[in-house]
Amino acid sequence: MSKSHYDVIVVGAGHNGLVAATYLAKAGKKVLVLDRLAHAGGQLSTLAFDEGARFDPLHAGAQLRADIVHDLGLARHGLADGRNPAPAYVSLLPDGRRLHLSTTPGDKATLESIRQFSPADALKWPEFVAFMERATAFLDAAYRTPMPRLPQVGFAEGWPLAKLAWPLRRLGGRDMFRVIRSMSMSTVEFTEEWFESEELKAAIAAVGIHGHTLGSMSAGTGYTLMHNWLNRGGLAHRPVAGGSVHVADALVAALTAHGGELRTHAGVRRIVVDKQRATGVVLDNGEEISAATVFSAADPRHTLLGLVGAPELPPEFVWHTQSIKMRGAVAKVHLLTDGRHGLPAGTLAVAPTLKYLERAFDAAKYGEISAQPYLEVTTAGDVVSIHFQFAPYKLRQQDWNAARASIEQRAVDTLAAHFPALKASIRQTRSLTPVDLEKTFGLTEGDPNHGQLILDQMFFMRPMPGWSDHRTPVDGLYLCGSGVHGGGGISGAPGRNAARALLKAKG
Repeated sequence: MSKSHYDVIVVGAGHNGLVAATYLAKAGKKVLVLDRLAHAGGQLSTLAFDEGARFDPLHAGAQLRADIVHDLGLARHGLADGRNPAPAYVSLLPDGRRLHLSTTPGDKATLESIRQFSPADALKWPEFVAFMERATAFLDAAYRTPMPRLPQVGFAEGWPLAKLAWPLRRLGGRDMFRVIRSMSMSTVEFTEEWFESEELKAAIAAVGIHGHTLGSMSAGTGYTLMHNWLNRGGLAHRPVAGGSVHVADALVAALTAHGGELRTHAGVRRIVVDKQRATGVVLDNGEEISAATVFSAADPRHTLLGLVGAPELPPEFVWHTQSIKMRGAVAKVHLLTDGRHGLPAGTLAVAPTLKYLERAFDAAKYGEISAQPYLEVTTAGDVVSIHFQFAPYKLRQQDWNAARASIEQRAVDTLAAHFPALKASIRQTRSLTPVDLEKTFGLTEGDPNHGQLILDQMFFMRPMPGWSDHRTPVDGLYLCGSGVHGGGGISGAPGRNAARALLKAKG
């Protein structure tokens, strides 16, 4: 037994774990963060090619919520306070044409680019962007609002949700109806209400399915479009200067400045439960550390069934936990080039039509890798990073050891059709399959969202109905990772909300 005793132990030094820990340390709690990796950051950690060049393995951009940056004083630790200017979002089309989009108001280049496909759509674009900004502002307010544990809702739990009606009403009658309705729609239905050109509709719809095992015709992709738009601040990724790991570095600096502690190379084997209460953790090396409260930034299924264990939980709760839908279908292909790849800066998408996106998703439904994948591509100097969908975690007729070469070739061939100089420029390839994401970053079934963002796993049903307030049946155990309300992407909202829930409970 360790002699050390903490107010809070946080399992996992990803961005949400670090956000939660820093809020708690700032409030005067004695906090210890534990992580099995060598460097804090989780999904924001960097990896390296054999030649030493480093790259962001999972996320092309990372933008914590502005209030978190302000609350934790992250600007003092090297993280810019506010959003970086967004580069272009470019849809690559098979006839050699390109659709350049920016959400900057009044951008003439965007309007001219849309006009080549539809003058009517160019006229509609400013209204659409303004609507999306209002819709995502409401979604941001919803992510700041603690969800009650339906159906048991008292005044204290229901009041924050009731207050959320105010920003919804501020949208006005027309937009209020449109936002609520759009969340349940498919991106096909949603974009068809706004635009007529297939190229523009597909470019927008692609953002709605990015990172999710959903197709353009799937119900609820109107919501995931708003979610991704909010996290990106528009259509394009906003890269962090020097790499996304600097977000984690700033959080670690803020944590230690407030007296919090971080231990890496400290994997947690088990969360200790005594008489239905979390009392600490046991590390992989056998060391036991005690704490009054344990936070887990790991996904809910791994936390509850792996670190706690089914025998400590009610049978019905175990069944609900087992039923959380992960279904990761994202792979990453990173290319180290000689710099003569020919790709422009910005976020490039291979998503020419709505049917193309749906067919790419169809493969995943049958345990197959998309022959014609939806790609999203960014560059950082000599490194080209390709986001590949769809590549399901569970393959039907082969394993990922044999399938790795397939995604690498399909990614390069698909992109090289638009940039002929790419293949000759490649010096090294590094791919991450869904199995790699599980092994390297602890993402169950390779799901970066810790649970799919689908209609029955959002808001008060995330991670599961009746348990949306970060608490669990084990007293003193809180969930603070992407698998809870507000999660998915690099916003920090789950960590902030979980910390506030504990601080409010302690009064």
